[in-house]
Amino acid sequence: MESIRAEKVVKAFGETRALNGVTLEIRPGELFFLLGASGCGKSTLLRCIAGLESPTSGAIFFGERDVTALAPHKREAAMVFQSYALWPHLTVAKNISFGLEERKVPKEEIKRRVEEALAMVKLEGFGERSIDAMSGGQQQRVALARALVVRPKCLLLDEPLSNLDAQLRIEMRREIRRIVKEFGLTAIYVTHDQEEALAMADRMAILSRGVIEQLGTPEEVYRDPRTSYVAGFIGETNLCDGVIEKDANGYAVRLGPVRLAARITDPAWQPNDGQATKVSMRPEALRIDAAGHIAAKVVEKVYLGQSIQYWVDTGFGRLQVVEQNPHRIYSPGDEVMLVIDATDVVLLEK
Repeated sequence: MESIRAEKVVKAFGETRALNGVTLEIRPGELFFLLGASGCGKSTLLRCIAGLESPTSGAIFFGERDVTALAPHKREAAMVFQSYALWPHLTVAKNISFGLEERKVPKEEIKRRVEEALAMVKLEGFGERSIDAMSGGQQQRVALARALVVRPKCLLLDEPLSNLDAQLRIEMRREIRRIVKEFGLTAIYVTHDQEEALAMADRMAILSRGVIEQLGTPEEVYRDPRTSYVAGFIGETNLCDGVIEKDANGYAVRLGPVRLAARITDPAWQPNDGQATKVSMRPEALRIDAAGHIAAKVVEKVYLGQSIQYWVDTGFGRLQVVEQNPHRIYSPGDEVMLVIDATDVVLLEK
């Protein structure tokens, strides 16, 4: 296991800065996600770590080694690409062994290590098959085996599941996490899929415009977003405009005719009484309850079996509400009352 560290990494393409002084550390054995919308800099950062791009300034460290100027094949890292990058004219075994042959590994050892790699990804006996005869999920496993066969200390994955259907993605999520943990790898995984990140990551960094907006565990980032961008990007949320009201008990927020107790997640932000704010409320945190004090009217519903999504109009705008295992189903036009805990009302700097 090896840590990976980026220090003040800047990457410019002409006048455009894809990375703007990024600093972060990935711990040994960690499955770390780089997450963000297209163009945020996540793939550029991964390519700088892999050695496929050179930073304009800043440094990359693997453990205590400064690898900033080191060629990709000397970094003891392996990369899995979105396109798999497999050779269709070669067999599965030949695709996997390519890196070992380039390193002049003896033939008997190549054979043994290819068989080990196939076993790691549960493709025993598939070595002589043509790549064209493999399904998308199997090709993804071959790409993983090719990366693992060189025994890297670090595994770098660039949106590796984006070409798979929904069920295969779920299956491969578990498989990739199992491999990373079972074989003690430090892994960096780039995706724009928030659900993938929440399901797999030990920690994650949310990037926007070449900087890190927030870093933390999936639970921390989801429950305690520090910016409107993070709140809106990770999961679904209701973002509303409000006014802060401070009292002896802490913070509250005025949303039209409604006043709600609330909390602040960014310790660096100390707002004043009467200050405008953004308010984040997750749809599943809102509950329909006769004892609630947010009056609402149902305007739309989507039935999903174990849950129902409602869109309701309130005195301060339209909200999405998700009811889990509902005992009663409401219809458009129904008048309801909503309740939400203070811990689920998050105030964000506007």
